[in-house]
Order: sequence, then C-alpha cells, then structure tokens
Amino acid sequence: MAEQPVVERFRGWLREHELPVTAQRVAIAEIVLASDRHLSAEEVTVALARRGTKAGTATVYRTLDVLVASGLVVECDFAEGFRRFQPARERGEQEQLLCTSCGRVEAFRDDQLALLAIAAAEAHGFAHLRHRLVIYGECDTCSSGTRG
Repeated sequence: MAEQPVVERFRGWLREHELPVTAQRVAIAEIVLASDRHLSAEEVTVALARRGTKAGTATVYRTLDVLVASGLVVECDFAEGFRRFQPARERGEQEQLLCTSCGRVEAFRDDQLALLAIAAAEAHGFAHLRHRLVIYGECDTCSSGTRG
C-alpha cells in the first residue's frame, strides 16, 4: 500500500500519546489516508464494511478526530450538515470549487488568489501562513440539467 509510511506515522503518534493502536483505528486510517477525495464518516463506515472490518459509528468519529489531532488528516465543512475528512498532504494553499447540487469538489491553484490572500492577511496585521478558499456554486453538469 502506497500510504503505508503515513499509516506507520499514525501508529507512532498513537504510541507517543499513549493511545491504543487498534485494528479498527488502523483500518480507518488506511481508508482516509489513501483517499484522494473528501470522505464523510458514513463513507468511511461503508468502506470498512466492504473490507470486512467492524467498527461502530462512535469509533469511526473518535478515530477521525484522533487523525485530525495527529495532523495527518484535515477536517472540511462544506455546509452539508456533516464533516468530511481528507489526508493532510503537503499542498500548502488550496482553492476549491464545491457544487452545492451534487457535492462535487474540484481543487485548483490560482497564484493571483494566493497573492490576494497574502495581501488580505497583511492588511489585517497577520503573517500569512497558508489559506484555503471554497467557492460554492454549480458544476457544468448540474447547471446544464444533464445530471443523471
């Protein structure tokens, strides 16, 4: 598995913080850390079941919170009424387009937006470290009415 080194970092983080390294926690970490998209807790639970791993909803949520605390996963709130989670890869700034109809998320990078973020931070007395921008709208498929 390509994400195995980061799963090992999670195991190490758990040990450092004197938290149990359980099969369920490791399986949840493997699913989220290997993902290339934003997963909900429900999607993680479904993926666990497909693998034959049993874990209760509370265990999934607690483990996701532990993954966020470890810094290996970031939590995203797209105003859907639930949280989503993705690996915290070394991407720096990130801009995203979020379709409010189908939930599709498309990440992109825009140097002009990055410069605006730096200028906005400085104008308010902040030293810019990083930023994230989410633009809400409808994707081409949903806005054209061709969604199946």
